[in-house]
Amino acid sequence: MLDQIALRAELADHYDLTPSTDIAEANAGLYARMERMVSPPDWAIHAPYVAAINKLKRDRNAVILAHNYMTPEIYHGIADVVGDSLQLAIEATKVEADVIVQCGVHFMAETAKILNPAKTVLIPDMEAGCSLAESITPAGIAEMRARYPGAPVVTYVNTSAAVKAASDICCTSSNAAQIVAAQESDTVIMTPDKYLAQNVARQVPGKRIVWWDGACIVHERFTAQDLREFRDWNPGTRIIAHPECPPDVVAEADFSGSTSGIIDYVERERPEKAILVTECSMASNISDALPDVEFVGPCNMCPYMKKITLEKVLWSLHTMQGAVEVDPAIAAPARVAVERMIALSQRPA
Repeated sequence: MLDQIALRAELADHYDLTPSTDIAEANAGLYARMERMVSPPDWAIHAPYVAAINKLKRDRNAVILAHNYMTPEIYHGIADVVGDSLQLAIEATKVEADVIVQCGVHFMAETAKILNPAKTVLIPDMEAGCSLAESITPAGIAEMRARYPGAPVVTYVNTSAAVKAASDICCTSSNAAQIVAAQESDTVIMTPDKYLAQNVARQVPGKRIVWWDGACIVHERFTAQDLREFRDWNPGTRIIAHPECPPDVVAEADFSGSTSGIIDYVERERPEKAILVTECSMASNISDALPDVEFVGPCNMCPYMKKITLEKVLWSLHTMQGAVEVDPAIAAPARVAVERMIALSQRPA
């Protein structure tokens, strides 16, 4: 666990992080991307960290990869690449910088390291885990293989390197149906998200999909009744759900897709009102680019994603602590599973 007191004392010795309207004004271009969601006083607090991080990135020859669930000051203020798990995995293969800082959760940093074994990969908080990733182990993969002999294992990228290494191919929510449909076997094992597997089964009826009993704590809390009541209360609102939600929730939605798919849909359709049935920062990060769309309704916060803060990013880059390592014996087969996914997902439709 990070020692917050020691962390702040170390940073205070090297940086002036006092809230500053001058630094806020000097970085007005960055603020323009998030001003709908971040108040001017909050930006005056964030701006000194943003300025220090962006300078330190250049000094360290570092690049910051940020997931769509990061808060706006990270997503718009310091990230070089933003996207969903597939986008970040693909971009990780193109990185030329010496250092990668992963603003996301631990399995994402592991994936970046798997694809860039010679680079330094940092995660600002080692405790930024994932309940879904923790629900499956290599032993669980072996159990599924024994239960369904010969069936290929398609594993969600929201898993540890060891689980990826025990699998045949990875998938993300944006390419899961494509990956499953491409498997030669009639039966396909999907791990660890049971709801993603059940939603993919509807899209690929020609396959018998069997699944591990795992779920995301953010998405499994939504219910179909919640959405029906919300639609009755606020008719005309476009309901957009992530496929990690239960199937009956997805069935109530007007559209279901990965985080990148959700962004593309909203940008294309421009509904007057929209509810994003996913993690809260999704709407926050796209609201300023879509001023004609009103984002309403409930969302759920991921406690793991929110462990990543500007303060921790600055500390990680300053100290070069938080380096993620993957045993080469695990990294090699895990890399095969991830690279198979990337190659297949980039084939023409």
